[in-house]
Amino acid sequence: MPRLHLFNWALKRTDRIKKLVDAANAKALQITAWGFDPALAIAIRFAVAENLVQSTSTGYQLSEKGRNFVVEILKDPDAFTSERLLLVEIGKDITEAMVEKVAKGWESS
Repeated sequence: MPRLHLFNWALKRTDRIKKLVDAANAKALQITAWGFDPALAIAIRFAVAENLVQSTSTGYQLSEKGRNFVVEILKDPDAFTSERLLLVEIGKDITEAMVEKVAKGWESS
């Protein structure tokens, strides 16, 4: 969940997106805190209820219905253009371990 909230928080402003891209390039997350949006938790509960997402022991994953939904969305090249570009640029370079390291710092403060 913290990583989902990080991406959700970053996508709201260009300066935050730049920080996330810089962190991905540096392979080090220098963002010390980010917002947790209750609307994201509601959206995830809705996605679970609609069987688009499944809860797992480590978080959430797309269900088959969810993957099919994403395939349909991706057919429209104009849908989520800026978000797609950001996610392609970041790739898998913002890892769960990087996010957990920052989150552990919250617990010790």
